[in-house]
Amino acid sequence: MATTEDKFQQNPPLKTQNLFLGAQIFLRVLALAVTLAASWIVLTSKQTILILGMAFDARYSYSPAMKFFAMANGIACAFSAISLFFVSFLRRHFFNPNHYFFLFLHDLLVLLLVLAGCAAATTIGYVGQYGNNHSGWSPICDHFQKYCKRVTASVAFSYLSVMFFLMLTIISASKSRQIHV
Repeated sequence: MATTEDKFQQNPPLKTQNLFLGAQIFLRVLALAVTLAASWIVLTSKQTILILGMAFDARYSYSPAMKFFAMANGIACAFSAISLFFVSFLRRHFFNPNHYFFLFLHDLLVLLLVLAGCAAATTIGYVGQYGNNHSGWSPICDHFQKYCKRVTASVAFSYLSVMFFLMLTIISASKSRQIHV
């Protein structure tokens, strides 16, 4: 009769490590794709309308918060690609928990950067959608529906990337806990 210890020994550490690295690679590819989509959508979002014969534009470059949002997603996309190469390197070489601690720090910083960009874009999006009567700012999304829908999709993609980076941070943190001093 097999004991409980024998059942747990059937899962070799190499199989667990391969599963961990596979999850890392999968989540990093998803984060890369979603941040690239968020950046691309917001960078190409613009709309021009005519009101009383005058042309009015809506572009991401008119708002510092939207510029920050676009650049935060672009930087996160680039760092995801860099970390993907690093994780691929870890897959080919020996396991060292110190590497996962640096990966944890990387994931945490990228998570915070993207979350800050999402917060900035959400704030400006809220003002664009509902305005602010106390400041005298009128809502613009009733006039620029196409632009607002594209920016909303971009922010949604960015929040999805926050979830992926949060999962990566948790996975890296749990793996880096194995560091022995």
